[in-house]
Amino acid sequence: MSHLLDRLNFFSRTKASYANGHGVTTSEDRRWEDGYRKRWQHDKIVRSTHGVNCTGSCSWKVYVKGGIVTWETQQTDYPRTRPDLPNHEPRGCSRGASYSWYVYSANRVKYPLIRSRLMRLWRDARKTMEPVAAWESIVEDKAKRDSYTKIRGHGGFIRAKWDEVTEIIAASNAYTAKKYGPDRVIGFSPIPAMSMVSYAAGSRYMSLLGGTCMSFYDWYCDLPPASPMTWGEQTDVPESADWYNAGFLMLWGSNVPQTRTPDAHFYTEARYKGAKSVVVSPDYSEAAKFSDMWLHPKQGTDAALAMAMGHVILREYHLDRQAEYFEDYARKYSDMPMLVRLVEKDGQYIPERLLRASEFKDNLGEKENAEWKTVAYDERSKKIVVPNGTVGSRWSEKGKWNLEEKESGGKKTKLKLTNILEGDHDTVVDVAFPYFGNRVHDHFEGTDHPDTLMRRVPAKRVKLAEGGVLVASVYDLFMANYGLDRGLGGDNIAKDFNENEPYTPAWAEKITGVPADSIIAVAREFATNAEKTKGKSMVILGAGLNHWYHMDMNYRGIINLLVMCGCIGQSGGGWSHYVGQEKLRPQTGWQSLAFALDWNRPPRQMNSTSFFYAHSDQWRYETLNVDEILSPTAPDGEMSGSLIDFNVRAERMGWLPSAPQLKTNPLEVAKAARKTGKEPKDYVVDALKSGDLEMSCHDPDDPANWPRNLFVWRSNLLGSSGKGHEYFLKHLLGTEHGVQGKDLGEMGHDKPEDVKWNDDAPEGKLDLVVTLDFRMSTTCVYSDIVLPTATWYEKNDLNTSDMHPFIHPLSAAVDPVWESKSDWEIYKAIAKKFSEIAPEVLGEEEDVVMTPILHDTPGEIAQPMDVKDWTKGEVDPIPGKTMPQIAVVKRDYPNLYKRFTALGPLMDKVGNGGKGIAWKTGVEVEHLKELNGTVTEEGPTKGMAKIESDIDATEVILMLAPETNGEVAVKAWEALEEFTGRDHAHLALPKEDEKIRYRDVVAQPRKIISSPTWSGIESEEVCYNAGYTNVHELIPWRTLTGRQQLYQDHLWMRAFGEGFCVYRPPIDTKAVKPMLDRAEGQKHVVLNFITPHQKWGIHSTYTDNLLMLTLSRGGPIVWMSEVDAEKAGLVDNDWVEAFNSNGALCARVVVSQRMKEGTLFMYHAQEKIVNVPGSKITGQRGGIHNSVTRAILKPTHMIGGYAQQSYGFNYYGTVGSNRDEFVIVRKMLEVDWLDGEKDRLPAGAIPGEEMEAAE
Repeated sequence: MSHLLDRLNFFSRTKASYANGHGVTTSEDRRWEDGYRKRWQHDKIVRSTHGVNCTGSCSWKVYVKGGIVTWETQQTDYPRTRPDLPNHEPRGCSRGASYSWYVYSANRVKYPLIRSRLMRLWRDARKTMEPVAAWESIVEDKAKRDSYTKIRGHGGFIRAKWDEVTEIIAASNAYTAKKYGPDRVIGFSPIPAMSMVSYAAGSRYMSLLGGTCMSFYDWYCDLPPASPMTWGEQTDVPESADWYNAGFLMLWGSNVPQTRTPDAHFYTEARYKGAKSVVVSPDYSEAAKFSDMWLHPKQGTDAALAMAMGHVILREYHLDRQAEYFEDYARKYSDMPMLVRLVEKDGQYIPERLLRASEFKDNLGEKENAEWKTVAYDERSKKIVVPNGTVGSRWSEKGKWNLEEKESGGKKTKLKLTNILEGDHDTVVDVAFPYFGNRVHDHFEGTDHPDTLMRRVPAKRVKLAEGGVLVASVYDLFMANYGLDRGLGGDNIAKDFNENEPYTPAWAEKITGVPADSIIAVAREFATNAEKTKGKSMVILGAGLNHWYHMDMNYRGIINLLVMCGCIGQSGGGWSHYVGQEKLRPQTGWQSLAFALDWNRPPRQMNSTSFFYAHSDQWRYETLNVDEILSPTAPDGEMSGSLIDFNVRAERMGWLPSAPQLKTNPLEVAKAARKTGKEPKDYVVDALKSGDLEMSCHDPDDPANWPRNLFVWRSNLLGSSGKGHEYFLKHLLGTEHGVQGKDLGEMGHDKPEDVKWNDDAPEGKLDLVVTLDFRMSTTCVYSDIVLPTATWYEKNDLNTSDMHPFIHPLSAAVDPVWESKSDWEIYKAIAKKFSEIAPEVLGEEEDVVMTPILHDTPGEIAQPMDVKDWTKGEVDPIPGKTMPQIAVVKRDYPNLYKRFTALGPLMDKVGNGGKGIAWKTGVEVEHLKELNGTVTEEGPTKGMAKIESDIDATEVILMLAPETNGEVAVKAWEALEEFTGRDHAHLALPKEDEKIRYRDVVAQPRKIISSPTWSGIESEEVCYNAGYTNVHELIPWRTLTGRQQLYQDHLWMRAFGEGFCVYRPPIDTKAVKPMLDRAEGQKHVVLNFITPHQKWGIHSTYTDNLLMLTLSRGGPIVWMSEVDAEKAGLVDNDWVEAFNSNGALCARVVVSQRMKEGTLFMYHAQEKIVNVPGSKITGQRGGIHNSVTRAILKPTHMIGGYAQQSYGFNYYGTVGSNRDEFVIVRKMLEVDWLDGEKDRLPAGAIPGEEMEAAE
């Protein structure tokens, strides 16, 4: 009987009972239960993971029924850890468990989409023209170009065919390369560890084209510049399992239970084991609930707190009592014994450069690179010696680059830390240290101390070739910088923690609000545990610290604590910096594929912060003057100009990359050189000197220097990371925007010195914006073409994390749905179409490529002493020495597709390598031919290993990387042995026969193999811990001194007062005062705008997911304290508008007592496309979190050609900070959804509309 009739006859049915009336027999149809039963039936389970920037890298079971993904659950088959250590699972979170919603959701991008106006223009042009000519006819006609660029963000997409959109994209790329240069084609994609092949698909296409691959780690502000400064390393941290080995855990700016959910159990288990836990966070976070002590400093003052803790530890463990372990560690593994020159300035001494062997009459016997060899006193010989391990040794004599306690001649040493004792110093001098804690700021407390703090330091006189000089050890200067009274007399020093002198706990209490007693207690417990356990005190850091303008001071303050307590490189201790999934473990195998190093070298790479700052014209609105951040102890010399001037100087001196590079098309430069009979390198040098060639960075607003094509994939650039969102819309995209401020010209302020000022700023530099995504993100909304990419359950790829040592697969549970394709297939299709189109205008070409002086190459010892600018005649322009390196790369545009799909000859001829070492890969190339097959088609790639599919691409990565191929790992360690003179291959020999294949990781996550690419090891004895091989294998850190470098002696570091760590309050961006009158008499409050990581999404992913929206409040929200809400007359769930000179946003307010007074949190990142009303300030839909931000560059992040402070892609560079901003917050009296008749655009309001009507 049917279910319907059963229901209708419910009361008249005959029922027979049994079991004494406890049971009833019925004839009811039970097929209705199938919906429940079949919900959990499945045909297969496939292993995959989520390619999202969360650091989780969790293994998931994806359930498939009838070819449809039905749900996902956590996998539980991770390889075991050790008997004394908890295992890794369960791994996963509610966000990951909601991912399958996307696959079939209304927000899924199902077909290629294009702006209808652009499609009409294209089809009209193609009736009579070839593809490249058709594109030219569109973009060179202003009316036609404006017709589609000025409506970006206003909808108007139509469905398109793959063949047609790839032809448009290819034609645009070919025209741009021919007219302006291939470096005007820009590609932005972040965090390759999330999905390595998907990233490599786009970057390989870019690199074969000669396009520019943009960095991400610095732009995201995940990059802590202090890490390269200190260690010459970036993103190397302990795995989360090592938390369990800690005796003291400090969570500083990290919300482990909320943002590191899959690993939080290790934190819980460590606490159960007995570890002490302290959480440092302004708000009462999820993590704070689990702490033994919660410190809640005023936001942005973390450096002050760290410095006060350092003051306590130095006093009690280094000065009043010398903890033997700490002292021994500092001597061996830090720069503290190194000698620093003291020079006189304005009647006082200031620390200058680290003393070098080259300054002595006989170079102290050093024959090579003496200017790069720092020196120290040896207690054994009573002489100044050159210790092993300096960067000068790295790039000169083989076998001396190690941390053995020997001088370069081979004699044993014991380096001297201090000259404090009588007889050890010749004099005691007043040394000036800069103080910034007295700077006036409306929202941050300062103290009444002088700009320069005079501290007395024991010094020795040393005879040099140029005469005598006073020197002091880094250790003695370090002590003085912390304000410790060492019995030498002087001002601004303290014997007692209750004295109000920088950097005592009493002083820090005034700055941070944290009680002095709490600071003292935490510092003591941290250090006591480290002393007893030999370094097992750990700090877990997060994004709460790294988005401030002076974030490197926050970091260096904490690093100092870890080094002075001997925690780095010790299992259970150290620097656990987790901000994004940045550990791309098979890095060297991946980069060969990703940047087409198998075909051409070098690739074009660019630091995104400098690029977007210049090309979205945020520099035109700069409010921070250089003299506001210069040190009162700055050395004599010219330090004028604006922030973009400093960036341009860095570019032309070879410190930072440029994009575009030259105003002239680089494809034409080599031709011009050949005509003159000069080598291109010599021609470029001469032409730059004469002015015949110009670097693009000097005039970013000249149309010849604009970026023209932008690819965005695996990213939501405009909806997540785009600091200065409204400036992007105005200047880069040329569409409606909410910028409220005036530029320097309108304000009558000083303009840049080195960058040309154009009174009329360009609006709309990009000819074409192409985004690949599986969901309709904010970036898609502003694009010209949107390509539907496969989800993480529809493609094959690789995924790793810094949180654990496993390599995971993404694997296709189902084929890509609708017309979506994997990133690999999309870029392959574009490459194929480009090769078909290219012969119209391009053939085999010579491309002049300029690259900065790179870290981990011999070039990093280019500029040893002073900063000299060749454009000012201070030094000759010498490529790779005083200016960028210049190379000629041969492009074969008609065969770009063939190159894309085959492993090129350079892997066989040149080999592979990374981080300063290299090895041959001929054997691996042959293995790949056997594994992937060879190209049989006639042409330049015949006989080469194929890279046709995404699985082929994974095999290239796995075969070439030492982390996944034991044979390569042994070769890599042996290559390092040539530098160190020590045995390291033993770390990989047990795994020499292991080769991890893609199908292996599909079966089960596999643990990687120990590799010299990373500073920890994979072992059954210890967890992975960064710095482990430095401490236990005596491999130097890749710094000037070869040690953990706490004193940064580059001229610009000293000029901006950051030779040593100091407290620097947040800067004043001046974005609020010009807008106060726009509050229009309403009650309002001015708050510090902060964008922490959230619970309901990973950046912007999941924030448009219905399941996560349901768990949250279903749209944009901001959080504020009850006190601030009362000031502004707000109650929970009110709609508010937050605004400043940069723009405005609208959101509902969450009023919570867990919030710190003075702060406004908007969790990162909430999409602009979900429930956003109109803003009264802008008259447009109410913005996004980055609508009220603007990027501001810091000169100390631009330094290059100087050992560890040399550029590397995603290693060092300017960062996109945004937490110094303040906003005005007021209640929205009317919530306008902009959906009425008044909101319709009148006829003719959009450029090009008349043309469309005419059709």
